[in-house]
Amino acid sequence: MADDRTVEQAARTFDRASMTDVLVQAERSRQQVVENFPLGDWPTLPLHRYALGTVHAPAAGRPFCWLMEYGSDPLGSIRGGSAAKHIIYRSRRTGEWRLPAPLQKTSVDEAWQQVRGEFVAAFVAVRGGDFRAIDDLETLSYGQALVTKTLTTYFPDDFLPIYSASHIRHFTELLGETGHQAYGSVRSWQANRDLLALVRRRPEFEGWHPLEVMRFLYGAFSPKPRRRDTLKIAPGPGGRLWQECRAGRHIRVGWDEIGDLGEYESDTDLKRALDDVWPQSAGGNLRLARQLLAYRDLEPGDRIVANRGKSEVLALGEVTGGYTYDEEYPEYRHKVPVAWDESYAQVFEAPENAWQPTFAKVPEKLLRRIRDGREATSPGPVEVPGAVQDVIDALRHKGQVILFGPPGTGKTRLALSVALALAERADAIDAPPAERASVLAGLLPAPGASEPTDVSMVTFHPSYAYEDFVEGYKPEPSADRAGLNLKWREGIFLRICAAAEKAPDRTFLLIIDEINRGDLPRILGELVTLLELDKRCIPVTLPISGRQAAIPSNVRIIGTMNTADRSIGHLDAAIRRRFAFLEVPPDLDSVEGSVGALDLAVFLAGLNARLAREFGADHQIGQAFLLREDRPVSSEDELGAAFYHDIVPQIEDHGMGRPEPLRAVLGSLVDPETGRVARVPPQDLPNALAAEFAEPDDAVER
Repeated sequence: MADDRTVEQAARTFDRASMTDVLVQAERSRQQVVENFPLGDWPTLPLHRYALGTVHAPAAGRPFCWLMEYGSDPLGSIRGGSAAKHIIYRSRRTGEWRLPAPLQKTSVDEAWQQVRGEFVAAFVAVRGGDFRAIDDLETLSYGQALVTKTLTTYFPDDFLPIYSASHIRHFTELLGETGHQAYGSVRSWQANRDLLALVRRRPEFEGWHPLEVMRFLYGAFSPKPRRRDTLKIAPGPGGRLWQECRAGRHIRVGWDEIGDLGEYESDTDLKRALDDVWPQSAGGNLRLARQLLAYRDLEPGDRIVANRGKSEVLALGEVTGGYTYDEEYPEYRHKVPVAWDESYAQVFEAPENAWQPTFAKVPEKLLRRIRDGREATSPGPVEVPGAVQDVIDALRHKGQVILFGPPGTGKTRLALSVALALAERADAIDAPPAERASVLAGLLPAPGASEPTDVSMVTFHPSYAYEDFVEGYKPEPSADRAGLNLKWREGIFLRICAAAEKAPDRTFLLIIDEINRGDLPRILGELVTLLELDKRCIPVTLPISGRQAAIPSNVRIIGTMNTADRSIGHLDAAIRRRFAFLEVPPDLDSVEGSVGALDLAVFLAGLNARLAREFGADHQIGQAFLLREDRPVSSEDELGAAFYHDIVPQIEDHGMGRPEPLRAVLGSLVDPETGRVARVPPQDLPNALAAEFAEPDDAVER
C-alpha cells in the first residue's frame, strides 16, 4: 500500500492538460467499436463478425475480437497470450473451432448462441445497474479480460480501462485495500468495479475521466514488471530484412506456415503444428515452440538485440507494442513493434557461436559488453537476470522455494545467484568462475565458524536428522578424554533464526542442496508449521530442550531437488504446500556453439527428446554436462570426455545397463554385437553425433 500522501502528491503533479489528445483519440476508437457493433445488433450478431480466424468480407470490416485486441489500443490493451482469451475462435491454419471446456461437447452454433446470449445478458445487467448478475454468466469467465474491456467500451463511466487481473490487484493495494476480496474468486469485471469505487472515494480524482485515472496509475505507479531475458533476434538470414525492420520500427520472423501464434495455447500445441510442417525437425521443435511463444508474449519495455551473423550487433531495441500476425507482408509475418537504437551497433572481436539461430538469449554479461561498446557511453547498472528475479519474487511471496529439474540444469548455481543478488552483488552472477567463487566465499560462513552469515548452505542426505538441523544432543569428548558425553547443541536452522531475530533489517538465506535426499518431515519436525509467512514469529516449544523457538519473518529458504532421484509427487503434502516450486529445465542457450560438425544445442535437444521418450522428462540431462568453466566444450577432446565420462554413464544408469534403452537413446552409437556404446575416436565423434542427432531446420535463421 502506498502512503495516501504519495498518491495525492503524484495526482497533483499529473499533467491532465496533456491528456486532451489522448481522450479524443480514445473516444474515436470507442466510437469505431460502437458504430461497427451497436448494442442492438448483438442479439443476432453472426459468429463471423465476432470471432478471430473467420473469413470476412472487406465491407464488413474486422471482427469484434480483432478490434478488441489489435484495433483499440487507446482504450487499453489486452494483447499477449493466446486467442483463448476470446472464448471462442477459429484456427486459420486448421480451420478447427476452439471452444471453452463447458461448450466442447456442443456444436459451434450452439456454443456461439451461448456466448452471445451471455454477452447480451451482461449488457442488460449493466444497463440495469445489476453488476453482480454478470458473475452468474459462467461462459464469460473464460474471457475475463475481453469481457471487462467490452463492458468498459460500451459503458465507459461504469468501469476503469484496466483489464489485467494482476494489475487491478496491484492498484487496489495501492489505494488501500490490502487483502481485498478481488484476490480470490471475484471476477475481473467486479474487481474492476471495486477499484473504480476506491478511486471515486478519493478527492484527488474528483472530475477525472477513467482514462485519465488509468494513464496516471500506470505512469506513476505501474506494476513492477517481471524481469525478462533480453532476446537476440535475427531480422532474416544475413540480416536481409534489417532495412525494412529499421524503417518500420519493428522486428519480424518467419515460420509463416504455422499461422498466427495467438492461436496456440501451449508449447506442446505449437510443437504439434511445427511437427506437421517440419517433421524432420521434431527433435528441436519443442525448443522452437517455446522460443516462438516467448517472442509472441514480448511486452512493452522488453529488450531485443538485432544481429547480422555471429559477430555484428545492428541495434538494441525496446518493444513498444504487442505481437501481430501481419498478412500484408508476403513473408516474415510475425511482427513485434520495436524502437531501435543504432548507437549500440558494433562488431565483436570474436564470434558468438550462440547467435547462429534466429533466437538466442542474451546473458547479462554479454548485454553489458554490448552496452559498454556503445559510442560515447559509460557502463550501465547491473540488472538481475530474469530467472534470478523469479526466485526472489517467489521467496517474497512464499518464504521458501524448491528449485527442481533434471541433473546438471544449474539449480545450485541459480540458488547461489539469488544469494549474490540479495547481497547486492549481482555483478558477480556472470563473473568468471574464480571471481564468482571468491565473492560467494565471502558471503558464506568461514569453515568452522559457528555464527551464521546472511547466506548459509547445507546439503541434506539420508543420515541428516532433526538433531543436525534444529536441536539435539551430540556426543563430545569428556573432560578427561576417556569417553564421550552427550551435550545439547543448536542445529544450523536454530542458529540462523537466532541471528535473524537480532538483525530484523537483514535477510538471512539458507540454501539446502539436495533437499529431497533427506527425510524432510523428520528433519523439520514441528517447525514445518511455522514456515508459512503468516505463522512466522509464532513460538513453539521444542520437544528435546523444552525451549521456545520461532522462525523470524526475515528468514528465507531455497532447496534444490534433482528429479532424476525423486519426483515432486513423492514429497510430503505438508511440505509441498509450504514451498513454491520453480522448474529449472535444461538451458539450451547456454550450450549454443559447435564442435566440428556438431551443433551442441541441437545435440542436447535431440538427446533429451529421446531420454524423455524412453525414461520420462525427469531423466533428461542438463547443460552442465557440456560446459567447461561456464563455457560450452570447444574441442574434440573436451567433447569426448563429456560424452564418455559424463553423459554415457548417466544414460547407462537410467537404463540399468540394458542394451535396449541404450539403443533407443544413442541409436547407431551402440555396438549391435556387444550392446555397449562404441568408442569413437575424439576426432570422429562430432561427425558421428551430428549424423545420429541430425540438425533440425530451426537451427538456421528464418
